[in-house]
Amino acid sequence: MLRIRLRTMPLRRGARAATLVALLGCFLSLAASASAHTYTHGLNVWSDGVTLTEDDEVKGDVNVIFGSLACDGSATIDGNVTVFFGTFDPSGECDVRGTTSNVIGSGTLEAFAPWAASDTLFRPNRALMRKLGWDLVVLIAFLLFPFRMRVALDRVEKHPGSSTAVGAIALVAMIPVAVLLLVSIIGIPLIPIEIAAVFAGLWIGQGAVALLLGRRLFELMRPATTPAPLGALIVGLVLITAAETLPIVGWAVTAIVALTGLGSAILAFVRETAFHSFRPGPTA
Repeated sequence: MLRIRLRTMPLRRGARAATLVALLGCFLSLAASASAHTYTHGLNVWSDGVTLTEDDEVKGDVNVIFGSLACDGSATIDGNVTVFFGTFDPSGECDVRGTTSNVIGSGTLEAFAPWAASDTLFRPNRALMRKLGWDLVVLIAFLLFPFRMRVALDRVEKHPGSSTAVGAIALVAMIPVAVLLLVSIIGIPLIPIEIAAVFAGLWIGQGAVALLLGRRLFELMRPATTPAPLGALIVGLVLITAAETLPIVGWAVTAIVALTGLGSAILAFVRETAFHSFRPGPTA
């Protein structure tokens, strides 16, 4: 019996050591997986520099716009890589499973506009570039839905208070409606439609506010002329963007424009007769 115990003691110590080694390996693997990043909806690099490191994975396409992307280590890109005025530098064991296309590279941009290819222009002004991109989408919405935007312009011009109140109510009710759709299970497919409707309302509403501001500015500068809708829209978008970039009151301008614009876009689908106030009868 003594010999059996003496022989089993080293076996138990060996099993404990093997268990500790296995636990240590699991911990290291979990730590490595936690440090890796997974981009489930693709990756868009806009006027910035991004580096994909060890075990990073992009599930989708990669778009590099006015930026740079470096792929180091064993990173994986499941989709295609498209470069617009930027650079893509794969090195090491970077696995790009799709195609890589350099539509307009940084060399082309430097040849025609060297000032636009420098990082000193886009990186410090990242917020401004996002606002300009948002204004471009508003311009596209005006070209697609000119009649609805003009109706929203009429609503915000005649009923600015009602437009702001309706926009605030819609913004508050958006989350409970999404929760109800999520809980009902049947309404889950309607959640993307709700989000798309909110963004469409914001674009149409901001276009209506920009049209109003641009037209008022044209009337002050040249009262005898009637401005073109496209020119008034561009001038109004420039005014809104300049006001939103102010350091102290910029957030307030953004909130007011968003609420008023969203409310006017919603009221654009309501008949004008609903806004008529009760008029007094004819006097004797």
